[in-house]
Amino acid sequence: MAVLIGRDLLSLADFSPTELQELLQLAIQLKSQQLKLRCNKVLGLLFSKASTRTRVSFTVAMYQLGGQVIDLNPNVTQVSRGEPIQDTARVLDRYLDILAIRTFAQQDLEVFANHATIPVINALTDAEHPCQILADLLTIQECFGRLADLTLTYVGDGNNVANSLMLGCALAGMNVRVATPPGYEPDAKIVEQARAIAGGKTEVLLTHDPELAAKEASVLYTDVWASMGQEQEADNRMPIFQPYQISEQMLSLANQDAIVLHCLPAHRGEEITEEVIEGSQSRVWDQAENRLHAQKALLAGILGAE
Repeated sequence: MAVLIGRDLLSLADFSPTELQELLQLAIQLKSQQLKLRCNKVLGLLFSKASTRTRVSFTVAMYQLGGQVIDLNPNVTQVSRGEPIQDTARVLDRYLDILAIRTFAQQDLEVFANHATIPVINALTDAEHPCQILADLLTIQECFGRLADLTLTYVGDGNNVANSLMLGCALAGMNVRVATPPGYEPDAKIVEQARAIAGGKTEVLLTHDPELAAKEASVLYTDVWASMGQEQEADNRMPIFQPYQISEQMLSLANQDAIVLHCLPAHRGEEITEEVIEGSQSRVWDQAENRLHAQKALLAGILGAE
């Protein structure tokens, strides 16, 4: 993965289709222990939002590569006192080898990357969640042995996960359908970006009809109806999003061998039923585990682990 050395990952659009496939193959080799890589580097985690899977998987991945991790809680750094992003970036740049940032505005992430020479990874913003989608694609590839020509259907809120899924599927040669209530569509610019990547070879479909989107899909995917920072809207969203719940009825519309994914945390009985998330077609726990393997491959590729 020499092509990734020193690179930022701010968006999945930063990858080419070939780079994505090579990264997923590296993740498969690391997971199966066909390949063992080491790098004595230091990863910083600058997380302004709550995190379980992202924080723990990045930490364990870096330790398993032989590196170290510093958790830079914004509440106990000068970031919480209003230090400018560019100043923090310039300082951390002289201490760390790589930095993963979990924040709100994509623009803040980009400003940080512009003022740091070390690689910067998007560990989640309001616009995108690329690291999650790397794990999702790894899970799908494990289940079906391929990504090309499969159809992934996402139902629910057109949030950061939906945005990055469109980009990831387009890069992987997959069809992607996003079904949302009117007014909750994904980012229009990212939709056009995904369609440009797909080049008409695969489908990037937006619809308000969840049943139409679910028909003959290989993957059904959902996320919470109110993301971090939107919790105050949760009660108002309930009746609007109810038709977009992944239930056994919706799952019956998909292919017989379809799998179900959820990036977690899940609100059972809301965006997904208990029966489906605990059912035989759920791959949610494999998907969560694969955060570790996909991010280990990402760190190894960017840091040039040997």
